[in-house]
Amino acid sequence: MTDLIGTIPVLSSEITPKVLYLSRRDFLKTAGIVSAASLLAACVPNISKASPTPTSLMVSRNTDELGAPVNSYDQITHYNNFYEFTTDKEGVADLSANFKTSPWQVQVYGLVKNPQTFSLDDLLRQFPQQERIYRLRCVEAWSMVIPWQGFPLASLLNLVEPTSEARFVRFETLLDKKEMPGTSSPFYPWPYQEGLRLDEAMHDLTILATGLYGEPLPPQDGAPIRLVVPWKYGFKSIKSIIKIELVATQPATLWSSISPSEYGFYSNVNPKVDHPRWSQATERRIGETGRRDTLMFNGYADQVADLYAGMDLTVNF
Repeated sequence: MTDLIGTIPVLSSEITPKVLYLSRRDFLKTAGIVSAASLLAACVPNISKASPTPTSLMVSRNTDELGAPVNSYDQITHYNNFYEFTTDKEGVADLSANFKTSPWQVQVYGLVKNPQTFSLDDLLRQFPQQERIYRLRCVEAWSMVIPWQGFPLASLLNLVEPTSEARFVRFETLLDKKEMPGTSSPFYPWPYQEGLRLDEAMHDLTILATGLYGEPLPPQDGAPIRLVVPWKYGFKSIKSIIKIELVATQPATLWSSISPSEYGFYSNVNPKVDHPRWSQATERRIGETGRRDTLMFNGYADQVADLYAGMDLTVNF
């Protein structure tokens, strides 16, 4: 057994009904986490703000395969990277609270035989939702364990039928300067763009997430639809997607355009490749007091290492 999370989807039937929602305190108590504020204050961000959605839903499989507990709903929704709203991780929830996510459309086009534009309802209707518990590892060396709800990206790509010329998939986030105050910053080449090789995009672990904890995605976590690639650093999992384009050449991405020496195209979790300004050898799980070793490919090496056979991952970082 490998030390992975989420390789087996959690079925909807395994999720506790809404009537058994637990308060955040009860959830932490059940998961065996010490939640005393005095103990965590030195190393854990303030995540005590009240959630605007129902309190945390308990999942029946409430730990990863290393025994680490699933993070609480409050933690997942009150410590976020979403620069379109703010660079303050604890400020995203407030600034995105009124973000309009309906109606929503995703255009899938480029080197495909059957280009289409889908509404969110179209996607939810056509692709059965699955629950998968994945770790999210951020390049700033913090991590979470999140119960996502979504469907394989491969299902959508198979529907539009990539042509033989397609080699990469380019993703683009909504750019709305009225709703997204962070986009007034001149330091970033908006809109946010990311990319994957086609074989990475078609991998079973790669999903388009539409919810977490059995509820629709809240705005701060990338509503209404985001990418989740669990063996890569979190900034690859682009939020609030409006465009998916199949292309022949490696697309530009926001972070590798800004600083290619710090953020490579592949961005696979690799404890042996340090960020120029900090080590990636360890990580801080939100809600825990200490640090843990970073796992190669975030713990999914058995599933994805073959995608990079023969590549020098210190050069292709």
